[in-house]
Amino acid sequence: MTPEKLQSIAFKWFDTFNNKELEKLLSLYDDEAVISNSQLKSLKPETNSFVSGKQALRQLWQDVFERFPSIHYKVKSVTANGDRVFMEYIISVENAEDMLIAEVLDIKEDKIIGSRVYRG
Repeated sequence: MTPEKLQSIAFKWFDTFNNKELEKLLSLYDDEAVISNSQLKSLKPETNSFVSGKQALRQLWQDVFERFPSIHYKVKSVTANGDRVFMEYIISVENAEDMLIAEVLDIKEDKIIGSRVYRG
């Protein structure tokens, strides 16, 4: 996949997240996609920092959108190569300090199959 195509998936991801378009966001993912995010453990201890499958992703993001209605991601950089996109962005939430995030999206056949989120 070309770097341009990979980057276009990443920018669609940012747009759908920021617009809280849950179904469009989920459509970017493979049915068995796996997300690793250490913050999940504090929000949902039963996940042990991992979520897999669209139903679990739906529940996670629906919860995030309800808990943090002002959440917004500001893109700092997007770099693509091979079958991965490396992203840096700022999470902004009302009444909270902004946080820098680095995230890697693994992409296969136009679908996100995995994601690893790193904070700070």
